[in-house]
Amino acid sequence: MAQTTLAILGAGVWGRTLGELAGSNGHRVRFWSRSGGESLPGVISSAEILLSAVSMKGVRPMVEQVRGLPLSNEAIIVTATKGLDPETTLTPSQIWQQAFPDRPVVVLAGPNLSKEIQQGLPAATVVASKNVVAAQRVQAVFSGSRFRVYANKDPLGVELGGTLKNVMAIAAGTCDGLGLGTNAKAALLTRGLAEIIRIGTHWGAQAETFYGLSGLGDILATCNSPLSRNYQVGYQLATGGKLPEILANLEGTAEGVNTTEVLIQAARTQGIYVPIACEVYRLLKGEITPGEAVRELMLRESKPE
Repeated sequence: MAQTTLAILGAGVWGRTLGELAGSNGHRVRFWSRSGGESLPGVISSAEILLSAVSMKGVRPMVEQVRGLPLSNEAIIVTATKGLDPETTLTPSQIWQQAFPDRPVVVLAGPNLSKEIQQGLPAATVVASKNVVAAQRVQAVFSGSRFRVYANKDPLGVELGGTLKNVMAIAAGTCDGLGLGTNAKAALLTRGLAEIIRIGTHWGAQAETFYGLSGLGDILATCNSPLSRNYQVGYQLATGGKLPEILANLEGTAEGVNTTEVLIQAARTQGIYVPIACEVYRLLKGEITPGEAVRELMLRESKPE
């Protein structure tokens, strides 16, 4: 395809990785970050794809900065952030779409551990949008011999799969940190997927989306790898670490910590049954120990699967 100009907002590990993937396909990539020397208007003015890879807490400030600036008439907005807004429970793509109602917004999510991709190991991801043409264009920009990209029409499901699995990754890390074995972890992740589907469908996503790459696929990657920051949070809590110190020493943001808090508040308000997320929340708040969290889950009332 013809060369495309991309503006990557956020020069962290994930933003850099995505930029390198697009660049290796012959596309022109420019980065912007708060600590960089480039001006935001200069970076985005000619961009045909505007990709946001900032942390969840940076999404609204980023949107506000971009909203007042001129964009290319054909610019597509891509969001690669996984999280929930603490004030509104909106996803990143919903925040971008509210600010730019007439522009196509594409979600990019999947089982993508940045360090493995940077090592040249093969991976796959999903790009999703209500605008099929926009999703296909983003798909073409990032697709390559070591990065397979699938298109999807359920952006909410793809985004929630990538977001909610971070809560389960904290639980999975805790399970491994306690040395509970394969049986326990298999049960945890199976019930975790059921919980994600329950939440996602309640919020309007399609159930089948969560059996894809940005659901089951992302669970398999993130809940089984020490490269996952959220997994590390759970693992280190289970082995005696304290949350403030764990977060301070992580390379990047463990979005699952904030997501858990936002999710629990929404679940309580909306009456969604989220037993695993609830125990993760109590663990993060210091209300229970890792061992007590496991006992609470195992001693729940017996019920049909």
